Amino acid sequence: MIEPTLTLGIELGSTRIKAVMIDEHRQVLATGSFQWENQLKEGIWTYELDQVWEGIQASYAELKEDYSAKYQKTLHKIDYMGISAMMHGYLAFDTNGNLLAPFRTWRNAITEEAEKELTELFQFNIPQRWSIAHLYQAILNEELHLKDIAYFTTLAGYVHWRLTGEKVLGIGDASGMFPIDSMTQNYHEGMLETFGKHIEGRGYSWELNTILPKVRVAGFCSGKLTQKGASLLDPSGELLAGTILCPPEGDAGTGMVATNSVAKRTGNISAGTSIFAMIVLEKALSKVYPEVDLVTTPSGDAVAMVHANNCTSDLNAWIGIFQEFLAVAGIDMPTGELYRTLLTQALKGDMDAGGLLTYGYLSGENITKMPEGRPLFVRMPESQFNLANFMRSHLYSAFGALCVGMNSLTEIENVQIDKIFGHGGIFKTKGVAQQILASAINAPVSVMETAGEGGAWGIAILADYLKHANDDMTLSKYLDEVVFTQTESVKVEPDPLEVSGFESFTKRYLEGLAIQKTAIDYLKLEESA
Repeated sequence: MIEPTLTLGIELGSTRIKAVMIDEHRQVLATGSFQWENQLKEGIWTYELDQVWEGIQASYAELKEDYSAKYQKTLHKIDYMGISAMMHGYLAFDTNGNLLAPFRTWRNAITEEAEKELTELFQFNIPQRWSIAHLYQAILNEELHLKDIAYFTTLAGYVHWRLTGEKVLGIGDASGMFPIDSMTQNYHEGMLETFGKHIEGRGYSWELNTILPKVRVAGFCSGKLTQKGASLLDPSGELLAGTILCPPEGDAGTGMVATNSVAKRTGNISAGTSIFAMIVLEKALSKVYPEVDLVTTPSGDAVAMVHANNCTSDLNAWIGIFQEFLAVAGIDMPTGELYRTLLTQALKGDMDAGGLLTYGYLSGENITKMPEGRPLFVRMPESQFNLANFMRSHLYSAFGALCVGMNSLTEIENVQIDKIFGHGGIFKTKGVAQQILASAINAPVSVMETAGEGGAWGIAILADYLKHANDDMTLSKYLDEVVFTQTESVKVEPDPLEVSGFESFTKRYLEGLAIQKTAIDYLKLEESA
């Protein structure tokens, strides 16, 4: 009997670490997951690295148990593997591999000074969450650990390094560390040189290009699982070394792969703790937009990325309140059914959400220039305050900051999009978030069967691509002709009345930002936080 080719994908998301095993037909064989949450420590959103490995090991152990139960086999050998994680952030290490400062995630809005200076220096938008912004802010702050840096990377790059010993990064994830030149498929040489000259005289022994991970495009074999790496992944000792790994990628790149959105004039919107739109460009933008990042696909094509720090966290928190009420009332309702019930109710609300206003800002929001998070719910005495409008307002708010940012692409640059896909758990309730998003961006939105499977499946697909990549089989062609030939999707058109209603909500949303700013000014975080 011929053994199936096993490919493992692991993605470290904001609230969940997920592992997915697929076969040579790209069908899911087994899954595992681990719930986790970032912590606000001394004003920094972070995760402990011990928890990174606790979560990876737990999700892999659950997958291994799932595989064994289904196929009556112990999992010893994996042929291909890929690691994905939240993009951006800052993980800096010395020559001995010691972490020099707490992991600073994408969620932190603490690099405003660096953002402004670097954007001006490069004439290229450098958002606060980018790794180079964190590094330069540390330089501006004269942080002592800088003299000892030997390597800095993203979360996916860190995990890949520990598993393989290779200091590499997929080009999509690398494009959120430092600007990429799509022609050379490497870091932008001119900007590297400009940065080096800009920090001359500060006494650092390193140069930027020596401490960044090496850039790799999709289809490039990027190391093998070492024995030490196998033990990290599976402490039981049952997993063999030798698995071939693809370049580690960011969650934006795996979202593009999972929705077949790597070709020009295609795009996807990935909604979770944060939300971002990825639009593959036909041509360069005419100028720099502070709300638009220029990143790349996993194969190196230019992408306009609009990223908002906040999306579903506050919505989830409110649904948690309803769940708590049900528990107190002695009513047993599965979480999935509760979500479906409440989200579906939103479609019954007034198109402008009845005059209600919500901001789901658990953290600072880059697009609306809010340095910290203060979730708010506001209503006027005459507002139509009912459950349907309450739920609609939270869904509108989940997409609010993103839509403000996307106006530059759609209204000023006239970027053309042939198809756009919704991706993430919020789309599991069929026809609700998808319909509201279509009206919010005033464009058709499609959702695939794999929309809820997430980036773990996407990075597994990138690992599977290692078997197919050559000059004739581009990533786009592989997705079109190998992966998505039988995949069905459902397309929803914008509702003109809802488009108008969302515009009314957006006007209220923008006018109310002064309330959000006042809350930040007067409701201070605890000093111990």
